[in-house]
Amino acid sequence: MQVIETLAEGLKREIKVVIPAKDMQDKMNERLADVKDKVRINGFRPGKVPAAHLKKVYGKSIMADLVNEIVREQPAAILSSRGEKSATQPEIAMTEDKDEADKILAAEQDFEFTLSYEVLPPIELKSVKGIKVTREVIDISDDEVNEQVLKVAESARAYETKTGKAANGDRITMDYVGKVDGEAFEGGTDQGAELVLGSGRFIPGFEDQLVGAKAGDEKTITVTFPADYPAKNLAGKEATFDVTVKEVAAPADVEINDELASKLGIESADRLKEIVRGQIESQYGSLTRQKLKRQILDQLDEMYKFETPNSLVEAEYNGIWSQVNNDLAQSGKTFEDEDTTEEKAREEYKTLAERRVRLGLVLSEIGEKAGVEVSEDEMQRAIYDQLRQYPGQEKQILEFFRSQPGAAASIRAPIFEEKVIDHLLTEIDVTDKKVTKEELLAEEEGEAKTEAKKAAPKKKAAAKAEAADAGEGEEAAPKKKAAPKKKAADESAE
Repeated sequence: MQVIETLAEGLKREIKVVIPAKDMQDKMNERLADVKDKVRINGFRPGKVPAAHLKKVYGKSIMADLVNEIVREQPAAILSSRGEKSATQPEIAMTEDKDEADKILAAEQDFEFTLSYEVLPPIELKSVKGIKVTREVIDISDDEVNEQVLKVAESARAYETKTGKAANGDRITMDYVGKVDGEAFEGGTDQGAELVLGSGRFIPGFEDQLVGAKAGDEKTITVTFPADYPAKNLAGKEATFDVTVKEVAAPADVEINDELASKLGIESADRLKEIVRGQIESQYGSLTRQKLKRQILDQLDEMYKFETPNSLVEAEYNGIWSQVNNDLAQSGKTFEDEDTTEEKAREEYKTLAERRVRLGLVLSEIGEKAGVEVSEDEMQRAIYDQLRQYPGQEKQILEFFRSQPGAAASIRAPIFEEKVIDHLLTEIDVTDKKVTKEELLAEEEGEAKTEAKKAAPKKKAAAKAEAADAGEGEEAAPKKKAAPKKKAADESAE
């Protein structure tokens, strides 16, 4: 087999591979000899089939298998022998001429194919001793814990049926049908819906018109959807809702005690407070880590400047750009509305994609040299977290991970990256700084504004893309019912 380099330009490589027809013929003969005693052909005793007849019957299929094996196995072997790592799966090109293909399968012509790929750039790791970061930490007060516990208690508040008129704070159970121009619209109908008046869950004006209603009342409520309502077919339009009030219930007093904790499946009020404190610590800890990670990445970005594989940058850029356009389409806005142009936005997102690829390669090299590994248990936990997000689809998701190697890699990559950051935190200079809750949040808002100047439109997609550099991971917004709820997410707080 001949391996000839035909292109070496920057990170691009092209390799021509030639396997002589004689070698292919020899491999085919070996395979034919293996099957000689196994095949059964009418008119011949086992093991006595002439070689010429075997070749006539099985030659092409055996050669086709050989070709497939070669193009499947040789690229990795060739790259390994060259001491190279391909940024993506090498592209393989073979002849498309039918006559040439037939001659190759008949072992009458050399088998040739080309490999086109980009190599991962060599990265000479630098000392990280000069990296200095500040870790912001806050003390969580008892008042903040008690405030959150009270919100939990209010979400579990009991309601008692009342016979009088509904007032703010009361819970109404109702059926409703929403209409625009006299026609019911999709998502505008519900039965047995519960609404606490004054909660602000429904669109402006809806709740106010139910104050004073009694069980059994039938009312027609007229409201106007906000101009920025997510459902474009309803945004800014006037609608009516035919409402039938089924029940009015008054809120019971909220008491934080062991009985409340028991209702929540917790053994005591003290344990409830411990859990809430832990959740608050986790939330602030996550924010602290995001900011800490951003500091590390920004300094690594200054330390390393090298050519990045265009194939990786393009893939990263395409993902960001797709999200940007999806978000613009959902919001009904244009690049001009975000004080930029499509051309400028493309340039800025391309720069962002290059940064993310470059930092990814640096972190990968650091992790490899440090012996960072992702355990099977860590992978299983991450996959389980994915399964919990899609109840009822567990079987399909597991099959997807089994059948798609890239899917498992997408789960492994963020775990690996976080473990590399953990490793770096043991190597660099970390100074803890006590801050207040307001300082922590206000500083984050200030950073967000700075980020927004780097690339626009940053309202969603770009912020999400750059946040990914710091591991912020923005959750997808919940699907919203067409009406009359303002935010579907609010339902979980009731």
